[in-house]
Amino acid sequence: MSNISIIGTGNMARTIGARAVAGGNTVEVMGRDQSKAADLAKALGGGATTGAWGTAPAGDIVIVALLHDGVVPVIAQYGDALAGKVIVDISNPFNSTFDGLAHREETSIAQEVAKAAPASASVVKAFNTIFRHVLEKGRPDVFIAGDNAQAKASVEAFIESLGLRPLDVGSLKMAHWLEGAGVVTVGLANHGVGNLDFALSITELPV
Repeated sequence: MSNISIIGTGNMARTIGARAVAGGNTVEVMGRDQSKAADLAKALGGGATTGAWGTAPAGDIVIVALLHDGVVPVIAQYGDALAGKVIVDISNPFNSTFDGLAHREETSIAQEVAKAAPASASVVKAFNTIFRHVLEKGRPDVFIAGDNAQAKASVEAFIESLGLRPLDVGSLKMAHWLEGAGVVTVGLANHGVGNLDFALSITELPV
């Protein structure tokens, strides 16, 4: 099992944390509001702990469960405290109309995180194509992207501990397209599917 730190105390932090505890992982919660972090750790149970904001996370894998515009500034704030860590960015940088990305360049929040993080840290994009309640109640595929094979392997093992299937889409530059896939899910929710009760998945033909 994995040692996980979650930066954030919102709905995705709660959902991933709950699945992580159920999967036998060690979980630490870190939030700007220490009382909220303590409340979430207590709610998660399973020996979940809290860590002081801005200090070195206890987990080998650090899941950043924040809104997209807060991710890079927080990574920069943590600085060398993230040295040697595997940083997982789950954010979706939607524009104001939810039909495009907030950044106009062919980049991603995950790629910007890699620029801001210590050189010894590795960044993986994951979980961004899944609506929170589907992650909570379903068994969706989890698409991941990253440059470091060992880091991706550790994230894949963590995802498998949640009872989910990780699917590697390639290098970290593919995070841009995963963020685009996040936009596609919103379009499907508003049009073709008409609800939020789904996730993108892969169907393989029988051999």
